[in-house]
Amino acid sequence: MLFTRQNKSVAQSNRFVWFRKWVLERQTLLQLSKASGYSVRSLKSYFHQYLAKAPILPVYPKEKLHLIIDGTYFSNNICLIIYRDNEIKFTQLYRLTDDERYEEIREDLNNLLSLGIHIASITCDGHRSILKAIKHPCKDTIVQRCIVHIQRECRSWLTLRPQSKEGLQLLQIVNHLHLVANEYRYQLWLRQIYDWHEEHKDYINEKSRNPVSGRY
Repeated sequence: MLFTRQNKSVAQSNRFVWFRKWVLERQTLLQLSKASGYSVRSLKSYFHQYLAKAPILPVYPKEKLHLIIDGTYFSNNICLIIYRDNEIKFTQLYRLTDDERYEEIREDLNNLLSLGIHIASITCDGHRSILKAIKHPCKDTIVQRCIVHIQRECRSWLTLRPQSKEGLQLLQIVNHLHLVANEYRYQLWLRQIYDWHEEHKDYINEKSRNPVSGRY
């Protein structure tokens, strides 16, 4: 009997490996089926069992919580929104939904506040629904954009290989943004931006006229 239980435990542990790959590595069921030897139907059955027994997370009341709100999208229209304590790296709350919705995020923030948590700051990716949801329950809370998301957006605008020297210099400044860890580094980074702007002010202010509409 003991031997059978151990085998079941090992089998469940092995199956959970594929569940982690599905959640964290965003592999499709077809990919996992080929790699694991389980059928897609069996994997769906195992994964539904895990999702039905999601762990209940405790909430730790804090006087000053520096909260990170982030949404991660998976296949099958699943969106996981987490509310994470940045200092102790602890997830205070999470929600499984299909999108980053204003009503749901506002409800989650109100629930955290009702449990005795004082939110000192919120860091997010700047999603409109999150910013709108923050305004009412956390109107006096410091809100800032995630540095990683800022860098990604800047790189998408500049591309990884800017064609102009001005763009290349700005990309180098953007790549140093994550090194800003204190007030001194912050002032140095701002100085770099200011110097770049002053050096290339004429280039930045250049305009071209659309020959069809006549607009700049």
